[in-house]
Amino acid sequence: MSSILLFIIGAALLIFSAEKLISYLVGAASGLRVSVFLLAIIFTGIEFDDVAFGVALNLEDLSGVALGTVFGTAISMIGVVLALAAIISPTRIAVPGRYLALFAAAPLVLIPFLVLGPLTPLYGVPLLLLFGLFLGYVARRELRTGAPTTGRTPFVVPMPFDRARPLPGWAAIGLAVVALVGLVVGAAMTSIGTEGLLEEFRIAGALFGATIATLVLTLEDVLLTVEPTRRGAADIGIANVVGSVVFGVTGKLGIILLAGGSIVVDDGVLAWHLPVLVGMTALAACFLSTGRLRRWHGYVLLATYVAYWVVSFAVFGEAPVEAD
Repeated sequence: MSSILLFIIGAALLIFSAEKLISYLVGAASGLRVSVFLLAIIFTGIEFDDVAFGVALNLEDLSGVALGTVFGTAISMIGVVLALAAIISPTRIAVPGRYLALFAAAPLVLIPFLVLGPLTPLYGVPLLLLFGLFLGYVARRELRTGAPTTGRTPFVVPMPFDRARPLPGWAAIGLAVVALVGLVVGAAMTSIGTEGLLEEFRIAGALFGATIATLVLTLEDVLLTVEPTRRGAADIGIANVVGSVVFGVTGKLGIILLAGGSIVVDDGVLAWHLPVLVGMTALAACFLSTGRLRRWHGYVLLATYVAYWVVSFAVFGEAPVEAD
């Protein structure tokens, strides 16, 4: 029971701290007159809570759970988060085709790493460099235009990030540091609770990471995508999805590998789970390229996600990966 309570408290602190961190960072950066899309890529696409959780899991020798969250969160960002945004708040969008091409191609970078054998810390460096190149490319384009790519009113950060009484920049930065500490503490508590749950209920590490842990981490992304889209700030929601998927399969995995040891990937990853991720990402990119997020897009993505898990557990009986 103590493990369950520790996991729940740690997960709640993770989600709360991540939301506050994003809010304070965006508030501090709003005076810099940077595009909303770029801010959202940096402050929501880069999953601070996922990284903190993944590093903590590696320190606890739970790399299987950490790797499970890489595949699980990437797929759920499309099949749950983007799907719910489309179902709840269909809207017009305008994402540059080059961004969508990079988004669709992101899962493909995993192929050579998976084919060459076990994932090792050595692979972490090129994966981080790939995300750095993606972020640098987006930043260069956004800073050059000096306004949000979508053509909306420049430099306005809509709900849920705006505040009735804006804080001074340094005060926002100070509060962001406090939120960052909350992230670290929440990640440590969640990882310790996870270890206890695995021992008590004898759950496979990767299975837990790709299901229960992924669900907890996805709750925050639902808020950060559905709520801005509902309030007419689709820039933030779409950037969250695009940034999270690209970061997940490059930077996040790179950090996990550098923080922990080598991870052996099951053959089922190349035969089933990776193709599903590639296919769902390409499908989402096609939907986004139409310039409108429609309700039926969401139903298709959500149905695909449900079918994916039904087949995964019925045929493979386990999560996407196994750790050595």
